Amino acid sequence: MDKQQIREFIAKRAALEIKDGDVVNLGIGLPTLIPAFLPEGVSVTVQSENGCIGMAADPGQGKRDPHWIDAGGGYISHEPGAASFDSATSFGMVRGGHINVTFLGALEVDEKGDLANWIIPGKKAPGMGGAMDLLVGANKVILTMEHTAKGNPKILKKCRLPLTAAGQVNMIITEMGVMNITPEGIVLSEINPEFTVEQVQAATEATLIVSKDLKKITF
Repeated sequence: MDKQQIREFIAKRAALEIKDGDVVNLGIGLPTLIPAFLPEGVSVTVQSENGCIGMAADPGQGKRDPHWIDAGGGYISHEPGAASFDSATSFGMVRGGHINVTFLGALEVDEKGDLANWIIPGKKAPGMGGAMDLLVGANKVILTMEHTAKGNPKILKKCRLPLTAAGQVNMIITEMGVMNITPEGIVLSEINPEFTVEQVQAATEATLIVSKDLKKITF
């Protein structure tokens, strides 16, 4: 798979984790692709921590309103009934447990569910944005990310970069498979049929627990 196919594969599988009526927060980048793959009959409300609820996709050139942007500064549109508000209200929603599921990216994640996703070594980091609040405030945290970075594992025994939050990740979805964080460790529950279990483990620093009911990812 090329990079675009990888991103779409991850987004398509992630969309299956959304239930009809969920309030969802999407991190910047890959997670924003997820709404395009929602199963038929599933409707969601998308919240953005910079202060809006009911956001929709970029309407495209000539239709963009500079007043409507997401937390990453990208253009968005809005669904009927959408609202915008100050960031204090937005973070009150997050911290109050009103977000059913958040989809985030990661630089590193480890077998305890710790996440590091804001400092890139050698680059100036402006801050972690709303990720820290989302990790502890959302009811479910799912990471959507490529399995490796330049061939190096991103799923580690222990994160090396400064943490965004500790022990808050519930699930990891990559182009190789679906993994759940449990008290016993990382359980590989679904696998992309293009890979073997051995290949997934070789690309993962943490030791994976292979589910007895391991399934192939199918759409």
